[in-house]
Amino acid sequence: MKLTHKMPGDGTTRLRLKGRMDVAGTEAIDQAFTSQAASHKAAVIVDLSEVDFLASIGIRTLLTSAKAQEHRGGRLVLLNPQPMVESVLATAGVDTLIPIFRELDAALDDLRPVMREVVDEAGSA
Repeated sequence: MKLTHKMPGDGTTRLRLKGRMDVAGTEAIDQAFTSQAASHKAAVIVDLSEVDFLASIGIRTLLTSAKAQEHRGGRLVLLNPQPMVESVLATAGVDTLIPIFRELDAALDDLRPVMREVVDEAGSA
């Protein structure tokens, strides 16, 4: 599993995952993912377009980070999961807890209020 991260300056943190979110894959990125997705208030977009397998441990990582963002006043959304991964998310009910978007613009629209807060807080720091 590979994790890349980008902070384009618009108030979002964008994480792209590639590979299998099975036990080995999730353990390989868990600490870095949690650090980027849950350690500070942010508007987080997790791009799942290159994740081809999702196990329960991967679901736990996504849910834990989304919940941590919620407690910090941030928000985490999922972007463009492959059909099999989206099916797993729906079957597990994750789609009712974490918003899933097919288009980046729709994800950004959903995150806009948090993005403004993050940019305002960074500007006043």
